[in-house]
Amino acid sequence: MIIERDLLISLLKLTKDGPTLIEFINKDSRIASDIVKKLLEKLQNENLLYLKEDIVESSSDKRLKIAVKAASLGADVERISTSLRWQEFEDIAALALERNGYVVVKNTRFKHSGRRWEIDVVGCRKPLVLCLDCKRWQRGMKYSALRRIAERQSERTFALAETLPSPALKIKCVSWNKAKFIPVILSLIPSNLKFYDGIPVVPILRLQDFLIKLPAYIESLKYFTKEFSYL
Repeated sequence: MIIERDLLISLLKLTKDGPTLIEFINKDSRIASDIVKKLLEKLQNENLLYLKEDIVESSSDKRLKIAVKAASLGADVERISTSLRWQEFEDIAALALERNGYVVVKNTRFKHSGRRWEIDVVGCRKPLVLCLDCKRWQRGMKYSALRRIAERQSERTFALAETLPSPALKIKCVSWNKAKFIPVILSLIPSNLKFYDGIPVVPILRLQDFLIKLPAYIESLKYFTKEFSYL
């Protein structure tokens, strides 16, 4: 288990900027070459990477699954996070939203009440506007930390709803009559806490399931309603 965990960490680090060589993984992980080869073949069978002769390649969605697997084996989540590209976590979230019919905008920056705000990912599918805060660096959220994170995301989401419509922001929902703005926290690994004050905490690999089930329990979640009227 420890050997596989160390190999996964090396694999994440060395494929961060593209394909790498098996010999580099062998040196970085300090694992015997025959064991490295067997573990890489196992990961390929799990559809987590692609082997071609001595080259190892893994796409963003597969790298995120590798990160979650490493965390489940006890790897330090902060160490895993440094091996993920800055936009990788957000890109996976955006892709999941798009595949479920949402129009997505990433890194939405705006001003409201004299402050600057930013929301990692905004997804619009009438009448819903999902505002995602991607927490890829967390160690599994304790209640006190989750409270601060949830409160801040609630503030960001409310600020966005109040700011729209704005010529500076290209958010799809402004063409609707009414929208429900929902703050969401997206985490790298599962947490014992699934909600705080009606704000969902969703593990990245369960985002698809969350999006499918969302219409059924929308009224149990915290959201801000905004009506758009045009004269």
